[in-house]
Amino acid sequence: MAGNKDHDLEFGRSIRRVMLGLTLFFLFLIFLFWRIDNPRAEQFRIALLDRVIPNIEWAMVPIARVSRIVNDFQSYGRIYEQNQELRRELQRMKAWREAAIQLEQEKAQLLDLNKVKLPPKLSFISGVVLTDSGSPFRQSALINLGKRDGVIDGWAAMDGLGLLGRISGVGENSARVIFLTDNNSRIPVTIKPSDQKAILSGDNTLLPILDFIDNTDLIQPGDRIVTSGDGGVFPPDILVGQAVFTSDNKFRTRLAADYNRLEFMRIIRHSSGTAIAASELLIGDLLSTDDPSTEPVTEPDG
Repeated sequence: MAGNKDHDLEFGRSIRRVMLGLTLFFLFLIFLFWRIDNPRAEQFRIALLDRVIPNIEWAMVPIARVSRIVNDFQSYGRIYEQNQELRRELQRMKAWREAAIQLEQEKAQLLDLNKVKLPPKLSFISGVVLTDSGSPFRQSALINLGKRDGVIDGWAAMDGLGLLGRISGVGENSARVIFLTDNNSRIPVTIKPSDQKAILSGDNTLLPILDFIDNTDLIQPGDRIVTSGDGGVFPPDILVGQAVFTSDNKFRTRLAADYNRLEFMRIIRHSSGTAIAASELLIGDLLSTDDPSTEPVTEPDG
């Protein structure tokens, strides 16, 4: 029994050696035939390819699909690595953005108080916010400027970025500023570039309402809002904010001033022009001048 098994194993090994030798010899012949530079051999090779290639296309489909899957997997791997790198870059950019915003706000509050260009007729005085008495019923703050600094009731207050409110109550060493967000605040504004007039009404939120707009069809979200100067309360063309259209179907104002980090204020010195009580006074002054050209001219007789 053991001898028969050994004989079968040896016979199988011999068969495998012979088959391997024949396979190698056949492949060597194919290689030599494929290397022969002869017209007849070339025609035979072409005919063989025409016969074999179409018949093995079905066998090449899985191989092609597997190849595409491998390529897609490698592409997905590269995309995943790029996505991770972009996420890390985005986190770094967010950190830089926060740092830039903080620096910009600090610059606006500390340095821009002395650099913002104002109309030649206006000047300002800077002060520090003492207390913020913001509440659901009153939006205001106290500053360390008062009568000794020449502050007058009604002057405009800014933070270096935009209008904050107006002086309402002046003491010897301090004054109170009523914010634009206060429920009792009403100021006339102009919406650029359509030059629409409106009233900015505070409602104790950071998005005051725009009331009494002439034509809302001419207003687009993002339009600049500045003071109009009507009534002489505020000087004209002071930046207030941008128009926004909210879910309650109202135009509101996204204020340019930063109420969340309020440390300094700029109080604008503004004196409105002297009002003329009666037009006859102006005409009388003109007629009472000593200019000889104002004397009546008499026509000669005849």
